[in-house]
Amino acid sequence: MNMEYSGRDTERTSQLPATVDAVVIGAGFSGLYMLHRLVSLGLKVQGFEAGSGVGGTWFWNRYPGARCDVESLEYSYSFSPELEQEWRWSKRYSEQTEILSYINHVADRYDLRPLIRFDTRIVSQVYDETRQMWDLVTAQGQSIAARFCIMATGNLSTPRVPDFAGIELFEGKWYHSALWPAEGVDFSDQRVALIGTGATGVQMTPKIAQQAKHLTVFQRTANFSVPARNAVLDDEADRTHKASYPARRQQAARTSFGISGVPAPTRSALDLSPDERARSYEAIWAQGGSVYFLSTFTDLLTSKAANDTAVEFVNRKIRSIVRDPKTADLLSPLDHPIGTKRLCVDTEYYETFNRGNVSLVDVRAAPIEEITATGIRTADAHYEVDAIAFATGFDAMTGALREIDIRGKGGLTLAEKWVHGPTTYLGLMVAGFPNLFVVTGPGSPSVKGNMVHSIEQHVDWIAGCIAHLRSNHVAAIQPQAAAERDWVAHVNEVADGTLYPLADSWYSGSNIPGKPRVFMPYVGGIAAYSAICRDVVASGYRGFALVGDTSAL
Repeated sequence: MNMEYSGRDTERTSQLPATVDAVVIGAGFSGLYMLHRLVSLGLKVQGFEAGSGVGGTWFWNRYPGARCDVESLEYSYSFSPELEQEWRWSKRYSEQTEILSYINHVADRYDLRPLIRFDTRIVSQVYDETRQMWDLVTAQGQSIAARFCIMATGNLSTPRVPDFAGIELFEGKWYHSALWPAEGVDFSDQRVALIGTGATGVQMTPKIAQQAKHLTVFQRTANFSVPARNAVLDDEADRTHKASYPARRQQAARTSFGISGVPAPTRSALDLSPDERARSYEAIWAQGGSVYFLSTFTDLLTSKAANDTAVEFVNRKIRSIVRDPKTADLLSPLDHPIGTKRLCVDTEYYETFNRGNVSLVDVRAAPIEEITATGIRTADAHYEVDAIAFATGFDAMTGALREIDIRGKGGLTLAEKWVHGPTTYLGLMVAGFPNLFVVTGPGSPSVKGNMVHSIEQHVDWIAGCIAHLRSNHVAAIQPQAAAERDWVAHVNEVADGTLYPLADSWYSGSNIPGKPRVFMPYVGGIAAYSAICRDVVASGYRGFALVGDTSAL
């Protein structure tokens, strides 16, 4: 596969078509499938991608240990039975390089590259109410107009850039996990600092430790992690899964997480004796995987008492693995219920802290004050390092959308609309921004399940909507303000019925200074959400305003 395809040099400077039916921004899983669906409808489309190749999240995140935490055979497109059967995954959980190869294969198989302008960012997107068209401008100053704009910009695509004082003075090299060099980084014989212990930091730690002379992990907040139990995917497992793909995909659509093969829990954690409960947790721990763990009992995400039993089990596991009691205590989370932040999946994360070349620094007790020429200074010590790896996360779910100057009806910017937090209807559209669709936007299940499943559900809904508008000569669609308000209230009501609001997490934007604290994902489950979307369509696009007649244009 050509992993670094960037198109011909002329692609970035050749003239864009003046007008297309639809523009798709982003060329990851969602952008590629959206392009495929729109072309199948007979639309003239143009894709844009800031990177030099397809892949989205999997193009940019090349850090050591980058791997999906949903099993490979589930984290894949379902729209093509032929594609399902022909692609052979090598591991239970695929690493970044394999996922990127898969996405490249899809782009080539369906001839999608010619539709995409690579190395191109959209900087301005303005709705013309008279023409009922979107006018877009690229960073290179080129313009294009489209009736429909589909934002396939991703949930985890705007890195939180380090803002530590003195970083410009550092004489070594520093790297961000989401902007990792394509050629990789050799940390051999180096003293390395890793800042951040979320899902990315948990994956990076064991890999860097195997290579570095010494690794110092700077932890502000301990996060829960369960073992992946990753393994080679043997031929029999591959054949068995593929033989039952149709049934599995249907089953996944009926679940909360969009993943098949996860038995629905039937009992409360509090219904069992301590010994019975421990045996259940032990069995799931041995099996591996975050979704399996969170599906052990019915009430792990709704009952604090039930959740406390899982917290106690995992923290006991941490203390049984990590030999140094002080380090084990620091790695044992006590400030949030398990699963209310992204539950990490690891391969020997906790075991890595038993290595002689790894140390853990508690920067909650002694915060980082500055980066110096030779290292990192906290409130109580200075750590000499040769390189720094930042795993400081993303401006999740809204960051990529807010980076573009998007102006809807009356010149209202999306940033102004969302000044107090993102508001959408179904996570698909925003009132005041006609014909602007968002794939897995805030207010949809998005990151709270199998992203590829959610992406396909959204893309299919958007494609169906556009087909409906065209067949009925409708120029524009947008949410009614009341429907948007009601949906936001429903999303919050559902979240308030769970333990999620008890954690400060990127689900609510708490990792970004100054970002409004609004719980963004819909946590009612993929099955319930999809049913609502179907019902909206069946009732004549309830909650939407459809206006204009294209036959008169």
